[in-house]
Amino acid sequence: QVAAASGHTVVLVDQSDEILKKSTKGIEESLKRVTKKKFADKPEAGAEFIEKTLKNITTSTDAVAVVHSTDLVIEAIVENQDVKNDLFKRLDKFAPEHTIFTSNTSSLQITQLANSTTRQDRFGGLHFFNPVPMMKLVEVIKTPMTSQKTYESLMDFSRAVGKSPVSCKDTPGFIVNRLLVPYMMEAVRLFERGDASKEDIDVAMKLGAGYPMGPFELLDYVGLDTSKYIIDGWHAQEPNNPLFAPSPLLNKLVEEKKLGKKTGEGFYKY
Repeated sequence: QVAAASGHTVVLVDQSDEILKKSTKGIEESLKRVTKKKFADKPEAGAEFIEKTLKNITTSTDAVAVVHSTDLVIEAIVENQDVKNDLFKRLDKFAPEHTIFTSNTSSLQITQLANSTTRQDRFGGLHFFNPVPMMKLVEVIKTPMTSQKTYESLMDFSRAVGKSPVSCKDTPGFIVNRLLVPYMMEAVRLFERGDASKEDIDVAMKLGAGYPMGPFELLDYVGLDTSKYIIDGWHAQEPNNPLFAPSPLLNKLVEEKKLGKKTGEGFYKY
């Protein structure tokens, strides 16, 4: 959506036409919300903006078929190393030499994804934040193999879609999640020890630190399964780091399929 709205030609690829229909509808709804604010007193200009943006988006279920005319690939599929590697390996065979590959992963190593291709110098991380149309930040990740030219292209692209890029080395969680996930886990441990209620911890961080959501609200919003997946992955990489220690309570909730907002219950009921 943000790429198309800033004048880029986009091909959105997913597993089925059904998913793509849903996605396109979602983008249209999202654009309507944006135009309500952006073109409050000019409804005609707003309608034109929506039409122009949607014209920039086509859809496909065949990534290999469309990659041959692509300058930039942004992968945002399931957070699974093997599945991502398979996709990149396939696309690498068919993409032009100049095409830059990127991943929107928040927890996996960009270097390991780049190693599944022959274009390690044209591979980086572009980590957008949810909801992307609203959030200004993009983390641009440079691996030891990413060329300066590729890195500059990714910084330029981020600015061209209206975002504020920050740059980070290929370290677990990059900047935001490396600080945010241990903070959320620390909140869970504080609650597990019985030192404070989850409600009071949330209120304290909202009113005392100015955070828009408390850590338990945020965990429920992110998804407890996603949070567990991230912390488990880091714990496997650095088993002696106390910040990455698993939480019995988080594990129990995930086992009970209480995954947060998306299932109607996590730390809170929805």
